[in-house]
Formats: sequence, structure tokens, C-alpha cells
Amino acid sequence: MRLALSTWQEIEAYLSRSKAIVIPIGSFEQHGPNGLIGTDALCPEIIAGKAAADSDDILIGPTFNVGCAQHHMAFAGSMTLRPSTMIAALADWTASLRRHGFERIYFFNGHGGNIATINAAFSEIYAEESLKAPQNDGGRFALCLRNWWELEGVQAFCEELYPAGHGSHATPSEVAVTYYAYPEAVKDAAMSPPIAPTGPIRDAADYRRRFPDGRIGSNPALATPEDGAKIVARAAEAFRADFERFASADG
Repeated sequence: MRLALSTWQEIEAYLSRSKAIVIPIGSFEQHGPNGLIGTDALCPEIIAGKAAADSDDILIGPTFNVGCAQHHMAFAGSMTLRPSTMIAALADWTASLRRHGFERIYFFNGHGGNIATINAAFSEIYAEESLKAPQNDGGRFALCLRNWWELEGVQAFCEELYPAGHGSHATPSEVAVTYYAYPEAVKDAAMSPPIAPTGPIRDAADYRRRFPDGRIGSNPALATPEDGAKIVARAAEAFRADFERFASADG
């Protein structure tokens, strides 16, 4: 069930049985010679969509698709938010959902560079809650940050598929997930060396100097739509179980 494709009456009915919602969250940044710029937002969106395809028990909100990606700004098409901007936006998104009665907000993340800022936003939001007059909601309000690759069994499965050249950015696993969902967007690009170098991440100019084609430690030429289908199936199953635990009062 998707918030964007629902009416307000349908959301009121959903809230009568569940107070939980999923917000896919990612980034809008280069992913090497054959990876899509939207990869980090598309991956959690695709996996959550698979899990919710035939379910009225999982509500997927709008994708927060531009995150903290300043280090990618030397590559055309990348976009970024300042951490302070992202924290403010997450607070407003959360307040909007709280206004309607949502109590369990599950941020399903696809970009490692967002993690620190999302956690900082959570700290701000919880501080605001704590400084209010006492509420009688039973303490049910909770935020969750889950990275899709950290779902049970997913990272190990990706590393089994790609024992060499998985890397840490523009990985074959994330590229494969997008290729599964968008086979018309599959790219064929030469990469040299096949496995990219690794190193620290600093500002945009330093990143472009260290990683001239955008990859870090990876060989995304290994990605196929068939692999993506396997990864999505594994991740969607794990996501469903994780979301259901969180959506419960004790999650």
C-alpha cells in the first residue's frame, strides 16, 4: 500500500489498524560508469515495494531521495543537502506524520552517508518529544533507521554472489537491484581497473581525484538483473519481518 496512491479516507482506515509507516530514504548521487544516479533511493523503494506488493499491512510513504552526498558533487547530476537542512526536513516529515496519528516511523535507508545525519535528526526529534508536557501515548512513538544491506542475511548473500569486487560504493549488489527493477536502464560501460581503488572520503574534489570514475573498491560490471531479483527477494522477506516487529508495540 502506497501513501501516494491512496486517498485520505484510505489512510484514515489504515490508521485504525496500524500506526506504522515506511519512509524509503536514500541519496541522489553518481554510481560509477554503469550505476544509476538514483540508486541509493531506488534500492529501499524497490525492496519495500516488493514486500508490500500484495499487502495492506505495509504502508510506504514518499521516498526521501536527496540526502547527504557532498563528496559526490564533482560528478554531474549529483545533488546534496547540508546535514542541517536534512535534519530540519526529517523533523518536519516526522511532525507531519505524527499530526495524523502515525507512531512508528521506519526509515528504510539506502545510503551510508545518511546514517550520521539521520541519527542526529532522531536525537533532535526525541529531544523535542522529551521537552513537551507529559503525553499519555503509552510511550509508543518510535523511530527506526534500517539500512537495507543490514537486514538479516542480506549482506552475506551479496558477498556470496560477488566474492571479489563487491566494494563499498557503486557495488554490484545495489546496481543489480536497480537493474532488476529497471531493465531498460541497464548500462554497458568499460571499467579500468575492473576493481576500483579504495581510500578515505573527504570533500568532492578529493573524491574525484582518488576515484576518477566514481567507484570505491567495486566492480559493478558484475551486476545482472537476475542477481538483482535474487537480492530483492531475500531482502524483501527480511524487511517484512523486521517491519512487522517494529510496527508492534514492543518493536
